[in-house]
Amino acid sequence: MTMILRKQLEGYGLTTANIFYRLPDHPTILQNYIWQEYDLHPKFPELRKFLDFWTEKLEGAIHSVMVAHQGLIKPAEMKLIGSEYKLH
Repeated sequence: MTMILRKQLEGYGLTTANIFYRLPDHPTILQNYIWQEYDLHPKFPELRKFLDFWTEKLEGAIHSVMVAHQGLIKPAEMKLIGSEYKLH
């Protein structure tokens, strides 16, 4: 079984974070970084671990983070029916 399939069976889903941060030399300028990983909704332990690393080791101060995950946004659920009825 692949690692991705195993994670999905454990409840992980693909998570995308758009991280806006300030440039260290020019703090008035915002830059963005896209982070993508399989993570657990709603606590996002992998994303939190990455953001903690960013805060401790990198110089660019984080301005904001936008997160997309299948648990937050997903298509409408569809139910299949067993039969079809036609009216004239």
